[in-house]
Amino acid sequence: MTTWEATMATRALDPEHGDALDAARRRAASMPLSELDMLDHDLWTSDTIWPYFERLRDESPVHYHEHGRFGPYWSITRYADIMAVDTNHAVFSSEAYLGGITARDMDKDFILPMFIAMDPPKHDIQRKAVSPIVSPGNLANLEVLIRERAQAIFDGLPIGETFDWVDRVSIELTTQMLATLFDFPWEDRRLLTFWSDRATADDTIPGNPTKEERQGYMLDCLSYFTRLWNERVNAPGGNDLVSMLAHNPATRDMPPMEYLGNLLLLIIGGNDTTRNSITGGLLFLNENPAEYAKLRANPALVESMVPEIIRYQTPLAHMRRTALQDYELGGKTIRKGDRVVMWYVSGNRDERSIERPDEFIIDRARPRQHLSFGFGIHRCVGNRLAEMQLKIVWEEILKRWPNIEVMSEPRRVSSAFVKGYETLPVRIPA
Repeated sequence: MTTWEATMATRALDPEHGDALDAARRRAASMPLSELDMLDHDLWTSDTIWPYFERLRDESPVHYHEHGRFGPYWSITRYADIMAVDTNHAVFSSEAYLGGITARDMDKDFILPMFIAMDPPKHDIQRKAVSPIVSPGNLANLEVLIRERAQAIFDGLPIGETFDWVDRVSIELTTQMLATLFDFPWEDRRLLTFWSDRATADDTIPGNPTKEERQGYMLDCLSYFTRLWNERVNAPGGNDLVSMLAHNPATRDMPPMEYLGNLLLLIIGGNDTTRNSITGGLLFLNENPAEYAKLRANPALVESMVPEIIRYQTPLAHMRRTALQDYELGGKTIRKGDRVVMWYVSGNRDERSIERPDEFIIDRARPRQHLSFGFGIHRCVGNRLAEMQLKIVWEEILKRWPNIEVMSEPRRVSSAFVKGYETLPVRIPA
């Protein structure tokens, strides 16, 4: 039995989930690799991706999928190979007009340039325009505010009854934070979550918004934020993201779709990483009661638990690049123009680089050895803010309750990009 099998055998809260994992193990071991497509959304909603990635790491760590859902692509699944791609922006481009940063190309009739989907020098200049929002001084100011808001949210939770942790805690806390960063009208703050979810929704999946509907929601977002821009561009410079973009020489003349692209980048980046890690952390502690007991006995372990949550969750499962020239990696030749998908979620479970990677260990010796924030020039600009929010959340939880019970399996987001949760039923014991 592999480490993965041993971990997963005791993991599932729901026996049906355990059965699905067993079936996935058998299928992953027997199917031809030529038939495997890691973009199959069913693998993500069922949380059965793990044996497939394990097989790719072992047998074909640089693997060409000829028949992917969105066209052919390379899967990069080992930690070291992902690092080699992620830190080589001269060969592997993020450029929106070459397809962008997700396995699926941007809609050719709806290109959204954003600084994460740009190459230097433009990337560097635009990123610098918003970086003051996460300066050490501003983070210190935000820490007080985040703690006050977390306290208010937790003090309002019901005791002894089941409620949705995603809605009441994860979404609410991150949406309040986003509203502050944008100085967004407070009463409309849930629009930020709405736009984030619609922007990343796969319109090929039944039940999701169509392509036309999704683009319409994005234009609604642009219209709303254009009003905020117009209010602030001639006012004294403020300490919010809209004012920073409106007053910086590098961004104040952006065309509308570039403004929208950068807004969505900041909204999604500020929403998905923290929101899904807040949910994932509670789920993982319930799945690993010995770690939960360890945390109760020593609350100072929050410090190392936070990056371990972010590694174990990996809120954005992948990032994509486009090869600008032929390049050899892992004995395979990636051709100019090929789509290259770095599976952060797989690299974070690579036993060649991380000890006991399939285990959730809150006092791990090197908890920040993970890929969840990326590396190189595109490393997440808000990584310290995300960690700070999670740290405050768990400090405040431990002050109040020794245990929060997960009542059933979460409903997971149907996406191979955003690795997240739609719902998580929980109960705080009376």
